Amino acid sequence: MRLAPQPDPVWEMLLSLHALGGSPDHIVFGPWRAETLTGPDPSISLLLQLAPPRGYSPDFLTPAAGADLESALEAVMSVDRARLRAELALLAAQRGQTPWLRRMAEGDAAAMRELGAAMFRYHQRVLSRSWHRIRAVVEAERTMRVRDFLDGGVERLLGTIHPLVRWDPPVLKVDYPVRQDLVLNGRGLLLIPSYFCWGRPVTLLDDGLDPVLVYPANRGLQLLTEDSAVPGPVALARLLGRTRAAVLEEVTASGGTTGGGIARRLGVSAASASEHAAVLREAGLILSRRVANTVWHTATPLGRALAEGSRPAEGLHISGGVLPQPQPAARPTTPRVDASAV
Repeated sequence: MRLAPQPDPVWEMLLSLHALGGSPDHIVFGPWRAETLTGPDPSISLLLQLAPPRGYSPDFLTPAAGADLESALEAVMSVDRARLRAELALLAAQRGQTPWLRRMAEGDAAAMRELGAAMFRYHQRVLSRSWHRIRAVVEAERTMRVRDFLDGGVERLLGTIHPLVRWDPPVLKVDYPVRQDLVLNGRGLLLIPSYFCWGRPVTLLDDGLDPVLVYPANRGLQLLTEDSAVPGPVALARLLGRTRAAVLEEVTASGGTTGGGIARRLGVSAASASEHAAVLREAGLILSRRVANTVWHTATPLGRALAEGSRPAEGLHISGGVLPQPQPAARPTTPRVDASAV
């Protein structure tokens, strides 16, 4: 079992395209959709041909889970031609075939370059400006799942990831639109929390590919559009200073990080990251704990409330302690994914 360490750029791209093609009144994505579709965008028009809001989307659009955007786009553009034709034929059977998809299926190099350029433009124009919020949601979800694992092992992790997922050892059962069995055969399963995944978890159609299960991350109240009624990054920067506010936001969003991690994320020197962390620690906004040769920083309840623009809960206090030990599993199991019909 593995848990993706960060948002997957191509999965978020695919699932956000599904959201763009969905209802304009969607409770979570409606405002973001209206903000995104303010004018014609050729990249969106092209990509929606490959990503209908319902039904099949080709597996080749989401390769190499966990790869950075550049590596993922390279994998998409170099997909095996036989696989490309087969997957586009499945899409055409469902949606019909457009001239651009026909050129792509015929192996036209220009059509593939257009695909790569459209995916890059879409990510830069639509996703990159909100990527810090998407990452904050996914990293917070990852922190919750890690705590589940520490409290109750893999059984607790699999049993709590989503209401439509049920762990029935040795089978993971998912409420899914079609009957689909995915036998892992020792390959392991990568869980990918996603901001744009909505309703139910999804997986790849081809069971010969590396097994993944993409599931909705818990967004809480974190939306991609600004809410003027909630204190935001600008107000926090005015209070603490831009860099120090960014340090607090990074520590909060990550669920805990090192001085080196802060320096890399924010593009500051290690000395500067250490200095800002010291000021936040003295103000009671973060805790710092040395583990071997590394100092880990985590947000206190007060620091988290300040970074998130919420009010701290009454009666919270800060204390040390040890991490809870995972409970032993009743027996070793080899899970497989069983996606049952609704």
